[in-house]
Amino acid sequence: MTDLELLAPARNADIGIAAVDCGADAVYIAGPDFGARKAAGNPIEEIERLCAHAHRFGVRVFVTFNISVRDVELPVLHAQMLQAQAAGADAFIVRDPRICSWTDITVPLHASTQCGIRDLAQARHYEALGCGRIVLERQLSLREIREICQSVQCEVECFVHGALCTGYSGACRLSAWLDGRSADRGDCIQACRSRYDLVDAGGRVLRRDATLLSLKDLCLIDRLEDLAGAGVTSFKIEGRLKGISYVRNAVRAYSEALDALVAKAPDRWRRASFGRVSGAFTPNLEKTFNRGYTQLWLDGRRGGWASEEAASPLGEPAGSVATLRPAPGGSVEIRLRPAQNALTLHNGDGFSFATPRGVAGFRADVCEGFLIRCKAVEGLCPGVRLYRNYDAAFEREMEARPGRREIAVRLWVKVGQRFSIDIHAESEDGRVLDCPFKTDLERAENRERAEALICEQLSKRSLHYIFSVVEVVSEASGGALPLLSAATLNAVRRLIASDLDTLPCGRRAMLAGSRIAAETAAQAAAASVSGLDPSPDEPLMRSRHCIRFEEGLCPVYQGAKNGGPLFLLNNGRRIELRFDCKRCEMLLLRS
Repeated sequence: MTDLELLAPARNADIGIAAVDCGADAVYIAGPDFGARKAAGNPIEEIERLCAHAHRFGVRVFVTFNISVRDVELPVLHAQMLQAQAAGADAFIVRDPRICSWTDITVPLHASTQCGIRDLAQARHYEALGCGRIVLERQLSLREIREICQSVQCEVECFVHGALCTGYSGACRLSAWLDGRSADRGDCIQACRSRYDLVDAGGRVLRRDATLLSLKDLCLIDRLEDLAGAGVTSFKIEGRLKGISYVRNAVRAYSEALDALVAKAPDRWRRASFGRVSGAFTPNLEKTFNRGYTQLWLDGRRGGWASEEAASPLGEPAGSVATLRPAPGGSVEIRLRPAQNALTLHNGDGFSFATPRGVAGFRADVCEGFLIRCKAVEGLCPGVRLYRNYDAAFEREMEARPGRREIAVRLWVKVGQRFSIDIHAESEDGRVLDCPFKTDLERAENRERAEALICEQLSKRSLHYIFSVVEVVSEASGGALPLLSAATLNAVRRLIASDLDTLPCGRRAMLAGSRIAAETAAQAAAASVSGLDPSPDEPLMRSRHCIRFEEGLCPVYQGAKNGGPLFLLNNGRRIELRFDCKRCEMLLLRS
């Protein structure tokens, strides 16, 4: 039986708790420092609060310490990891190999995607260093993923949803070169979302002011079975800078998809945590932050990767502006020519549209059919295509119906000769509890009605448990049952829930690699690309994204003639593009 884990991002503990409640099997969150998202740090107390909630359902909490670390920072890093471990962290996502030699760090170590694991040699390297899990590069094919999974014994984690770095993870120096802020230190300026001119060697402008490096977002919700079949056991959602609605929506969508996969082959797969979600909103991945979706290189094919219309999310196509006229109070009235699949618009919806300077947007005060009233918006005119990037009704539904996660508990009720009651409880995570209750009660005149009342009142919810009565048996004369009130039975159920909470929730086992010698760790750290002092000869970026292909200039797939080198221009800085057609990769070089 293979455990399948849905791994969700958490900018803070509250978002992490929401991810748990929506069905995540694990959550990753940054500690105070040393995370690859500098703006998403959290105090140890918040890590502890998240762990306390997550562990009720056997959900794991992974803390990220995955930037390039300077020697002088190692003592502080070590201290923070020990504090996070004491707070309940289940694993650490790391980059620096020296961590693998710290024997007092006893939880499993996961090699971050920042380690640049995109081939079998790198996968085996980090497994040999003692990592119980490796996090793969996003730009791999299913064939490459399968080869790695079949060749290592450690767990394999793969991104399935969210924003895509254009360059290979852990090897991008573009931000540091342009602005002095290093992605390897968690301080990326997201230069791949900037606008560039594309010019040839003669200075001829081929494209002007376009987001040529910006990719659509990854969405592999339809490929989970392929990935699980290849050997992936952890499915990761990107987004430690995203808000709570994005996390809720993505987690519910992927949790439902994983549940369907498990139901399809219950003898092969199971979820890595416990408790199921009921009463939740219906997820829709089109409703929250995305730049359009792609499956990238999963099938080893190119096409449709770039989000060149805008690097920011536009949302769902709403239609185009048919007419625009002034309205009272400085407002305007927009008559919308709806898109082919017309949306139902609501008061408070947010809309966006592309401009030469990027994405602009506005909030609708009133929506009546395809008539929108809002404050005047610069750049809005007839013919402009509108997108809805905030669905007010959907957001209200998510807030009102976030779902309830509950652990199933089965009860066996046994009534003794003197109407003593023994209840045997077994939770889905393996906790077993025997609860005796002494009573001084009268005999129920109607046994069937008494049993029905016991089953009805005990088969309800208390705390985060949902109970079901399997059997009611009686050793009393004639199989008689005591006369129990609904209030008494409710109190009994609440006591069982409280007693269950005194026992730790069961947890699925995780692989933990062996710690290595400090000398080996130091050698590995010296050999790895640290990103702290990159060589001037090192590429600024290497990527499977290819601007030459996107522009129809590829000599391999599109039969174009090799027209010489290409360059990107941005604020006086020039970047040379080179193309390694043998590897089907694009390189960005200092120029």
